[in-house]
Amino acid sequence: MSTPEAGEFLRWKKDVDQHDYAAASSYLSIRFGESQAGKVAAELRKLPVISRRANDILRATGRTPLPLSDPGVLKDLKKVLAGQKLSPILVAEADIADGYHRLSLAYALDPYATVPLKLGGVSAPSPARHGQQSV
Repeated sequence: MSTPEAGEFLRWKKDVDQHDYAAASSYLSIRFGESQAGKVAAELRKLPVISRRANDILRATGRTPLPLSDPGVLKDLKKVLAGQKLSPILVAEADIADGYHRLSLAYALDPYATVPLKLGGVSAPSPARHGQQSV
């Protein structure tokens, strides 16, 4: 089976699971504080689900995909193999606020897979984020 064929096993829900907004807010609170995180999470709830390619999301957010051996990625792989649908990811402030494991799985199966997401609060990314050194 080729990688694009493997990517066809990914099935996505039409909307984001409610608990994912709380997870996004928790992550964003570390970066921006509670008040700003709450505002961004509330904004994300109102936005429509759109889609982008997995490789483009990773590049734009400055993230490297997690390996298939990562416990969270394996958990999502088990869901996919059981026929369950995955929740769309949340991208805010040019970062993955929730769904990093799901995105990494999609990328591992097919880097060009279309991934549903909500995209909000985009600002210029800082060059030294996510372990990357500024040049």
